Amino acid sequence: MTIEKIKLLRKELHRYPELSGQETETAGRIKKFIEKHDNTKIIENIGGNGLAVIYEFSNNGPNIVIRCELDALPIEEVNDFEHRSLNSGISHKCGHDGHMAIVAGLVFWLKEQDFKKGKIILLFQPAEETGTGAPDVLNDNRFSELNPDYIFALHNISSQPLHSIITLNGNFSSTVQSVAIQLKGKESHSAEPEHGVNPALCIAELIQKLDKLNNNDPAKEDFRLCVPIYSSMGVKSYGISAGFGEIHYTLRTKSKEKMERLMQDLENILLEVCPKYNLPHTAKWFDYFPTVVNDEICNQIVMETAKACNYDIIKKTQLFKFGEDFGWFSEKYKAAMFGIGAGLQSPALHQANYDFPDEILETGMTMFKGIIKRILTPNK
Repeated sequence: MTIEKIKLLRKELHRYPELSGQETETAGRIKKFIEKHDNTKIIENIGGNGLAVIYEFSNNGPNIVIRCELDALPIEEVNDFEHRSLNSGISHKCGHDGHMAIVAGLVFWLKEQDFKKGKIILLFQPAEETGTGAPDVLNDNRFSELNPDYIFALHNISSQPLHSIITLNGNFSSTVQSVAIQLKGKESHSAEPEHGVNPALCIAELIQKLDKLNNNDPAKEDFRLCVPIYSSMGVKSYGISAGFGEIHYTLRTKSKEKMERLMQDLENILLEVCPKYNLPHTAKWFDYFPTVVNDEICNQIVMETAKACNYDIIKKTQLFKFGEDFGWFSEKYKAAMFGIGAGLQSPALHQANYDFPDEILETGMTMFKGIIKRILTPNK
């Protein structure tokens, strides 16, 4: 059966995960799978290791992109099932293996279609987890030449009823920005710390003050979240008082404008605290994810499709706190992202015991098929 082939692909992808920007074998497995089951145009190395699989029914639009992600996470697999990750320290803990299998599985249906207009592009995007994949795809002329009219994507959502469709009008996900703060002090003998500049107290005060910026309630308009991700100072040599420190944070807000204000608040705290301890600092900003903004028409298509397929619809009123680089696409094109419930007992995303539920592979394919048909044959 077709669904069994798709499940096998999902498990194969899970066994061989690759980090952002390194997804060469993953892209190769997708390409091999598609070529085995259909002969259609494939653009390779789009935006890096990405693939665009093209089904052109007519030169006249609309052109629809169905997007998924290639990359995995730097998390050690703790599950002991047969398809566990074989790559040490790397695993699919966000469900991108399932998202890829859903989109690749559409080839069995697409090759049988005879739409009178439009083009379907199955986009397997690299480097979502670092926020660089979507802008790299958008900067690839071969993608812009496909002239997308609509772009759709899904994400599995833990702790939600299996097969439910989660929708959101407007902002779907948070704006996310990461920062690395480096503090340059001066080493000294640990018996004579007065001759050095140790960053420990400065780091402690920064952590406390940055914590006071938080309002971890997405229902509030001033939702803002500053989460410490990593810190280090000194070396494990107990005769040396530390002279260098580093702390990394990830920031989350509801919009670009609110993010700019939060970034300025963080900079003001650095300017207030670091001079007190005679510590020059640098702040390096990276891994930016713009808010995914669901187009009203696209979101309506998603909801109508879910209703026609008899799926339970959960209309979420507050944006998800996670970041998604699909936001880069929603800035430029009519786009929508929706969620699929992964089950009430599913481990949370990015947890070491997470595994994508195969039960929702068909749910995802059914939704994408319905979305495509609703756009290309709107009167049927």
